[in-house]
Amino acid sequence: MLLAIDAGNTNITLGLYEGAKPGPRWRLATVHDRTADEYGLLLDDLLEHAGFEVEAVDAVVMASVVPPLTGVLEEAATRYLGRVPLVVDAGVKTGVRIRYDDPKQVGADRVVDAVAIRHLYGGPACCVDFGTATTFDAISVEGDYLGGAIAPGIGIAADALFQRAAKLPRVDLLRPPALIGKNTVHSLQSGLLFGYVSLVEGMVARFRKELGPDMKVVATGGLAETVAKETTAIDIVAPWLTLDGLRIVHEMNAGD
Repeated sequence: MLLAIDAGNTNITLGLYEGAKPGPRWRLATVHDRTADEYGLLLDDLLEHAGFEVEAVDAVVMASVVPPLTGVLEEAATRYLGRVPLVVDAGVKTGVRIRYDDPKQVGADRVVDAVAIRHLYGGPACCVDFGTATTFDAISVEGDYLGGAIAPGIGIAADALFQRAAKLPRVDLLRPPALIGKNTVHSLQSGLLFGYVSLVEGMVARFRKELGPDMKVVATGGLAETVAKETTAIDIVAPWLTLDGLRIVHEMNAGD
């Protein structure tokens, strides 16, 4: 059984795979100062709660955009699961040609998302990832990673309003009763949710002008389903897209 780990700035997502079949998946808050022992015990607890022995995991694959955590998670998996992770980085086969000016600047998660889209959905496609940042990535009909756009994430925007405006409260990202809010909480929720829906619709329209009318729009990340409910601009909601891509990358490198 394969354990896939995606370490992001806000969340760490994990998932088990038996071949191509997905098993339990988890989304955890990223805690930057946890030790390898703490993460190792957490891995053990997650597996036990799902009804698996540690020995059931025979391989680990990982992507990380948090350099200080990469080594910590590698050590945790190695010591507590007995498996040295395959870390997606330069030198790992992905099958995706990166057309960025400097390919090393592309986050591992964005490359892995492109791998998943190439194999599962095909191009041309725009991947919208609702993470710490809201990223828009362009994948060509050949499956090449062409580049993209990066905007502040919804959570960052909400936190900035709370921290910089003395009278604005912190709010949950929920659909307000109406577009025009009748109180401060509903007004904030409207601006955050529908504002980001409009951002997605506008960016998708601009990407379609470049990639063509056949472009698919694939949304991933923790808030993908929340935003997708409010727009027809998103064709496919795949909250665990990065984990699926990691599984594919592992298969491509398993014989090396």
